[in-house]
Amino acid sequence: MLRRHRPALTAGCAIAIAALSLTAIPALVTSAAAEPGPTAEAPTGVPAEMLDAMRRDLGLTADEARARISNEYRAGTATPALRKSLGTAFGGAWVTGKTAELTVATTDKGRHGMITAAGAKPVTVSHSLDDLTAAKGTLDRAAEHGAPSAAAAAVWYVDVKSNSVVVQSADPDQASAFVTASGVDRGMVRIVESAEQPKPLDDVRGGEAYYINGTARCSIGFSVAKGSQGGFVTAGHCGEAGATTTGVNKAAQGTFQASRFPGNDYAWVAVNSTWTPKPVVLGPGGSVVTVAGSQEAPVGSSVCRSGSTTGWHCGTVEQLDTSVRYSEGMVSGLSRTTVCAEPGDSGGSYISGSQAQGVTSGGSGDCTAGGTTYFQPVNPILEAYGLTLTTG
Repeated sequence: MLRRHRPALTAGCAIAIAALSLTAIPALVTSAAAEPGPTAEAPTGVPAEMLDAMRRDLGLTADEARARISNEYRAGTATPALRKSLGTAFGGAWVTGKTAELTVATTDKGRHGMITAAGAKPVTVSHSLDDLTAAKGTLDRAAEHGAPSAAAAAVWYVDVKSNSVVVQSADPDQASAFVTASGVDRGMVRIVESAEQPKPLDDVRGGEAYYINGTARCSIGFSVAKGSQGGFVTAGHCGEAGATTTGVNKAAQGTFQASRFPGNDYAWVAVNSTWTPKPVVLGPGGSVVTVAGSQEAPVGSSVCRSGSTTGWHCGTVEQLDTSVRYSEGMVSGLSRTTVCAEPGDSGGSYISGSQAQGVTSGGSGDCTAGGTTYFQPVNPILEAYGLTLTTG
């Protein structure tokens, strides 16, 4: 969600994006080189401001919020090991309830004992996560190649809780035609009627504002380093390679080194020597939240977003690996959330506890009435550009 005008867009598109984009804020980068991944214990010392935001947005008490963050972290640690052990029988994992109890799905009922022994609730499903992911990939390719009625599908994703691939559309009949044309097994797909039409949200500590070529505004995602060069990651739709940036104070800041949009929605900016990247995200009430790693949070986990327009808001992760059709083209591999956002929040930070999750891409609605937003996961950005997340 970027607040800006791109020369390559038509005037009408530019006006629409400016009206509906979210402002993205760049994240400060440090040279600390810590590999993403779990530590031996769950995070402690949750800032009071984060607890207040979770109480406001998720209806939790402070004790429930602490328990949830701790359990979500443990679930994020346990899930990769269970997925490896279950292999092709793994059907996905998610957390539920105020304290985030872990559920793990499998196509093999005989593996329930192993799941229970790991502290999770087992459920038996018809389709493996590998099969669902392959089906969604087929829809992605069909959309990229202009399959009949593909434009009717606004959003599609693997929904592990319903063990299906969900296609959202304002025209279910046309969406059904798209699914049929793709060749995907119709029994694996659930079509949901929805008026949602996501748009990119455009407008260096995470969540802080920066400006592109002196005009557009976005938000910093997370501080990163490439060798000795510091910088930050943000949304790809915020700027193209070579675009220059200025910071929240309008001082010269850096240059986009690489950017991809559509297809994915990520970019990274190298900052000059006058900027000191930090391993933090701007939190509620002027506080800062330290980034400790980038362990992926399971479906159902709480997640909070920091952006230069609307500040700090929380919600939950609804789905991973979501495909979205923006007016500029399709973007795949996004995560879908209940967090609200507005124009200018684009590129800003999504964080679960102390673990970096991704950068704001786009969405619908606002922070008055509520909405749905999508973030580009951070680990694929780090991998694509050979970056190291700055942690503290």
